[in-house]
Amino acid sequence: MPTQEKLRIDKFLWSIRIFKTRSLATEACAGGKVKCSGTIIKPSKAVTIGDQYEIKTDDKKWAIKVIALLHTRKSYDEAIKYYQDLSPEVVSENKQSATFSFSTGKRKSKKGRPTKKVKRNLDDFFQNN
Repeated sequence: MPTQEKLRIDKFLWSIRIFKTRSLATEACAGGKVKCSGTIIKPSKAVTIGDQYEIKTDDKKWAIKVIALLHTRKSYDEAIKYYQDLSPEVVSENKQSATFSFSTGKRKSKKGRPTKKVKRNLDDFFQNN
């Protein structure tokens, strides 16, 4: 079986799981969010081993180096073997606080509309006076 040598950048970014769908990867390339050596590239650019790319997603700014070509989408544990992550670790305070907070389903005090129970208690209070 002959080895496949050509691989599009949008397919590579999808297969290494930087983008959830291939169409999102294509849109990112066409929108100028993927760069190679500082120049914006098209989705059809061929990927070669050793290339370095800068990718801007909604969540993170990536800097990757291609180690090997991956033609099909695999699990995350397998996919990380095909590129080297060169992006610096940046922890934003907003995302960190969001990961530690969770909703208990209860209404925060003095926020939003009162519940039925609170409204009944208010009605009872004002009727007694």
